[in-house]
Amino acid sequence: MSSVETTEAPLEIEAHWTALPEVTPPSERALATLASHSLLQCKRLLFGWARDPATTIQTLIYPALTLLMFDVVLGNSITNATGKPAIYGQVAMITLVAAMSGAVVSALGFKTEKATGLLGRFWTMPVHRAAGLTGRILAEAVRVLITTIFVLAVGMLLGFRFDQGWVAGLALIALPVVFGVGFAVLVTALATITEGVMLVSLVSIVNTLLMFFNTGFVPKMAYPIWLQDVVENQPMSCAIDAMRGLSYGGPVADALWKTIAWTLGLILLFGWPAIRGYQRAAQTGA
Repeated sequence: MSSVETTEAPLEIEAHWTALPEVTPPSERALATLASHSLLQCKRLLFGWARDPATTIQTLIYPALTLLMFDVVLGNSITNATGKPAIYGQVAMITLVAAMSGAVVSALGFKTEKATGLLGRFWTMPVHRAAGLTGRILAEAVRVLITTIFVLAVGMLLGFRFDQGWVAGLALIALPVVFGVGFAVLVTALATITEGVMLVSLVSIVNTLLMFFNTGFVPKMAYPIWLQDVVENQPMSCAIDAMRGLSYGGPVADALWKTIAWTLGLILLFGWPAIRGYQRAAQTGA
């Protein structure tokens, strides 16, 4: 009797066994995969930056102290000379400078990942090939957003106000993010073809020239006549004028469209070199 029970038990178990449905993983090239993997890469970068004290200083402390310094040293002089509160131009300028300076930190992180082979390991894993680059650009946008909100908060302590309503205020907050994305594409492209020291030097020169020759530092009329058109139409001045109009008041449309045109131009001009350079760095480490 025991032998019969022993032979029938496996048959009874097999009769009640049900096969699990076969699960087909999504394609590595699907848009849904790109979105999810980009968010994971963005989260990885943001957590890494949050744990780095130097990045925190570069993102929050340095812009706030710079704004305070400009307001103390030049605020009253510019206000008396122009008849308009200087804080509106200074806040806009500092958010843009912070967006550009922070892009260098991201680019140096990219070069570190290339040197350590992390980019190459991501390239051989079942990860969307574009997720590394899009996740990095997305993380840059989030970083610029956080910096902008922090600088605006400090600016409000110094007299900055959203005089044109909440819709204009939201547009003002979005403008440095858009500007920062375009600049991040430029810096990423440069990071794929230059060494770390050269990259910092190049971007520092660009940042310094744009910071001291714009309409947020001093009004356009304070510059020599032959330089005024250049100052007025350089990308940072366009963004500053648009942000000033969205907060204090004044013309917005022309400066806003110029800012968008500059941003799209940077993306179109340096987008493909950034993509190709990222692929080359991931495949060969060069």
